[in-house]
Amino acid sequence: MPGIDACLEEAMSLPGARGAAIVDWTSGLALGTAGQSPNGDHEATAAETAELARAAAEYTAFAPEPPEPSEPPEPSPPSESAGTPGGTPGRAPGGTPNGGQDEGQNEGQGKGEGEGGRRGKGRKGPPVQDLIVTTRTGYHILTFVETTFDSSVFLHLWMDRDTGNLALARLRLGRLAERLVLG
Repeated sequence: MPGIDACLEEAMSLPGARGAAIVDWTSGLALGTAGQSPNGDHEATAAETAELARAAAEYTAFAPEPPEPSEPPEPSPPSESAGTPGGTPGRAPGGTPNGGQDEGQNEGQGKGEGEGGRRGKGRKGPPVQDLIVTTRTGYHILTFVETTFDSSVFLHLWMDRDTGNLALARLRLGRLAERLVLG
């Protein structure tokens, strides 16, 4: 389980990495930095990315509250309308696009991430998993860190657009966030 310095070192080993930081999004302070900063000042970058992270985590447009568990809907009688059985176009019986299951209900299961895992149902951690901002010359990936205490920390990786691998970076940062030890 890596600490802050080891985590930043591993993030900087990704192809195209130009800079990395671990930031507290409530205060806007960098807990650790490595490499370059997009504007030349790691602390200013931390404060600016913290504003973006805070908006994504606090505004319900980006992080809606999960619906309360309720009784399953009554099956509707078959109808002559277009669409799938149940009469609602593009929806399966049960009223949801995936046949009655809530989105994300089984996400992550089968990978050791079931109940209480990073993406499992009933998760208590940050309401947003990650953010990706694409610019003309690079990518900024903000990956939220879940901890045992009330966490407000994220990993920020700034990558070169020509040499970086966005998919690989997103996966690796997610794993780093799961293993990161703060304290």
